[in-house]
Formats: sequence, structure tokens, C-alpha cells
Amino acid sequence: MRIGILGLGRIGAFHAETLSGLDAVESLVVADPFADAARAAAERFGAQVADSPEAVLAAEVDGIVVAAATDAHPALILAAVKAGVPVFCEKPVARTMAEGVEVLKVVQGSDVPVQIGYNRRFDAGFVAARAAVRAGELGTLHTVRSTTLDPAPPPAAYVAASGGIFRDCSVHDFDIIRWVTGREVTEVYAVGGNRGADHIREAGDADTTGAVLTLDDGTIAVVSNSRHNARGYDVRMELHGFQDSIAVGLDDKLPLRSVEPGVTFPAGTPHDFFMDRFTDAYRAELTAFTEVVAGRLPSPCTVADALEAGWIAEACTLSLREHRPVRIEEVRID
Repeated sequence: MRIGILGLGRIGAFHAETLSGLDAVESLVVADPFADAARAAAERFGAQVADSPEAVLAAEVDGIVVAAATDAHPALILAAVKAGVPVFCEKPVARTMAEGVEVLKVVQGSDVPVQIGYNRRFDAGFVAARAAVRAGELGTLHTVRSTTLDPAPPPAAYVAASGGIFRDCSVHDFDIIRWVTGREVTEVYAVGGNRGADHIREAGDADTTGAVLTLDDGTIAVVSNSRHNARGYDVRMELHGFQDSIAVGLDDKLPLRSVEPGVTFPAGTPHDFFMDRFTDAYRAELTAFTEVVAGRLPSPCTVADALEAGWIAEACTLSLREHRPVRIEEVRID
């Protein structure tokens, strides 16, 4: 099949490399506002260069991967859907939830599949955790802990356009909690602080946050996030039930040092960034997209799924600002 890629920045170039290695993908057509980025990708992966998103769609592509700036996501998703081309779009659906809702209204009235990029759904550990929960191996869940710690803060320009740590970073935890447990979040309480980079504080954002989520069956989920983790990129999940407890991310590349006498775990080189931690997940995610394009698989992460994680992020942002619990229904709009 022939896949178009819109946006050849860090994640777009990474997706181009991944797609070029998939047996199902015969050729790529790429476009980026920065012509040098498109030319570099073309030279590296043997891709055809187009001078606009419209030109990519006109190049008879079977599917489109949107890795452009967030502001462009709604228009690019809708253009692909209008053209009848299945689309994969990196999260978020849009900069604002109101824009995301408008996208949802359009795609719900179409049979063109849209897949939103939440890669943890394709990580082997999270997949196994979901299967264990669904099989009842843990018994009734009572506690979930989800962690995302970045090795270093993103640059000031990125932070200023990110929408805040809950919308940019924590939203991955929110999505995977929903996906693994199969439950919805009803209420949140969030806290945050700034102990590091000045540019995060100046942007009105927090660099370290915690959130307590109440799920619709009474399970408590605790989410911990930070832009500062000097030892590496730390993504983990614990699930505790009345019959068993399991963890995702406890491998020899865990960026955590034990000080217990005689303990050598973890013994490996720590994960240093998300592309290292989730290389296999990204490949599985884009492989799934080729199955979506071929009509053999429904979208494994729909626009509606992505918006559900977004509402949790909105509630946490409001909770942090107003120092109070916030129910999801307070922030949800139709």
C-alpha cells in the first residue's frame, strides 16, 4: 500500500522510518512546510515529495499519517476523511476540546476510519496487563498507579504551545488507565508544583504533578508525572486487586536505583526517551494502522477514545487551578 505522511519533524521522521520497514507498505509520499525536512525523508526512505497536503491526497495514497503541528490536526483529519482516505493522527485531535468535538461530529457521520496515536495501547506490557484485568486474574481492582517521568523538560517553545502538562503528558496515563481497566473516570483531584525549569513556571504550567482519579466502579487511580527525572524515561503502571497485583515497566531498563542491600535490579542501561521505551509499540501501532487501511481492523483508538482522555486532562487542569475536586461532567461539552 501507499502511505502519505504529513509532517516530518521528530515523530514524523520516526514514523517514516517505521513505515518504510513494514512489509505492507510499498511506498511513501511525504510533505512538510519545511522543504528540507521533506527532501531529507525522501532521500533516506525513497519517498516521493509532495508540496502540500492536498498534493499528498491527490497522489492516490491508501492512508494518511498526520504528524504535523497540533493546530493543523483538525483540518488534516477532515481533509483525509472527505477524500475517503483512512487517517492516523498523532494525539491530540485538536488544540482545544471544542475543536475536537467538532471533528468527532464529522467523523462519526463517516465510514472512513480515523486512528489516534496513543502508542501505549500497543506496548506488550500494557497489552498483557489489560488481558489480565479482563480475564479476572487480579480479582476486583482497588488501586491503579500510573507514572510518566520525562528525563528532561521540553524547550520553552514546546511548553508554551503544549496546553500544559496534563494535556500533553498525563493524557497518556489517562488513556491507558481507561484502556487497561475498561472503566471511565468520574472525578479528579490534581496538585502540581514547580521545582525546576523557569520557562515552565513562566508559561503558567507545572513541572511536577499528581492526580487522584476516581473510576466509575470505585477504583482509585493515582497518576504521577514530572518533567524532571535525571535517571531516564520512566513509564510504569501498577494494578492491585484483591487476588493479585501486577506491574508494567519493571524491566532491567527501569530508570530507578534500588538502595536495598544486595539488590542489583535493575541491572541494565535505563530508558532514555519515549522512542527508546516504545520502539516496538510504535511499530505495532503503525502495523495496526495498515490493517485499518486494508479494512481488516476497526480503528483501535478512535477520536471518541481520544476525547475521553482529553476530558480527564481538562478536569485535572481545572482542579489544579481551583484547588478542588472536579467531576468530568463539569468540563464535558457536546
